[in-house]
Amino acid sequence: MPSQNATDFSQLSADIKQWGLALGFDHIGITDTELKTAEANHQAWINNGYHGEMDYMVKHGVKRTQPAELVPNTISVISARLDYLPTQASDSENILNDSSKAFISRYALGRDYHKVMRKKLQQLSEKIKNTLEPELGFNFRVFTDSAPVMEVALAEKAGLGWRGKHSLLINKNRGSWFFLGEIYTNLPLVHDLKSNEVLPNHCGTCTTCIDVCPTKAIVAPYQVDARRCISYLTIELKGSIPLEFRPLIGNRVYGCDDCQLFCPWNKFAKLTQIDDFNVKHGLDNVSLLDCFSWTEAEFKQKMAGSSIYRIGYEQWLRNIAIGLGNAKTTPEVIQALQRPQTSELLQEHVAWALSQHVEPNS
Repeated sequence: MPSQNATDFSQLSADIKQWGLALGFDHIGITDTELKTAEANHQAWINNGYHGEMDYMVKHGVKRTQPAELVPNTISVISARLDYLPTQASDSENILNDSSKAFISRYALGRDYHKVMRKKLQQLSEKIKNTLEPELGFNFRVFTDSAPVMEVALAEKAGLGWRGKHSLLINKNRGSWFFLGEIYTNLPLVHDLKSNEVLPNHCGTCTTCIDVCPTKAIVAPYQVDARRCISYLTIELKGSIPLEFRPLIGNRVYGCDDCQLFCPWNKFAKLTQIDDFNVKHGLDNVSLLDCFSWTEAEFKQKMAGSSIYRIGYEQWLRNIAIGLGNAKTTPEVIQALQRPQTSELLQEHVAWALSQHVEPNS
């Protein structure tokens, strides 16, 4: 390919999709970088304070909503979908209904998706680079939930699905149990949809995700107040979890899947073909007491390579303590919670948990 003018970008765009599927991606779409509507919606979300303590949602300014400001000369975005629903995982509802168990969001049962997705995106980018002549000047940068990128908005524009009322992307044929990743590039690729076009929204009058949210974090269709969301409370929030939410968290110790678990479109979800996303260390069916008994060394050993590792040992125990506070009262639970804690954060949450097992006026 001696020059950009001689390059068949229509064929290259088709090839990129085939190469992506060969690498294990489940869907590849291509879009432009126009995000004015998403920018306005994002700013309104910030103005409402719905981002909570996630300051990174604010500090990058227009880099989040104007891709060329983040990566100069970006004119096309390759959006990739990778299904993650693990095979042979214990039934989620059964775990949620057993107060002695620790429920961990299904996406975190295996290897850290950042590493898996990023590697595949890099491989796809290198495939593109090796196919083109050097003088074409192909520039790229890969992302997966790792930088100021409007992943859902870009995926929607790329034809991968529509934004559901829970704010996650839904694919008509695969539901929503998937990760998203992007490649920003300066190539004039063929885009799947016109600039202001999106796929039809098939949520209709359904409000299941809103109705089942334990903490009522979906404050209106397509609007999530992160400050109420269990995923935010157990992962992003580093300090004390507000008292009003502790009983509502139940046994959800890392993330929450309820809005996806009960979404009608997820009856079409497929199990992952990626071994890295399958269950590690029995995390799909583990007791709260076992988790609470881990030493810091055991936590680091078991969670090495997992997305759970990044919250750290103290935050992990904080979350488990809340789960134990919501568990059925047993001598074993009381005994575990009575063990001394050196951290003030843990002391506070353990004290709350113990208070849940004391009869009024006793």
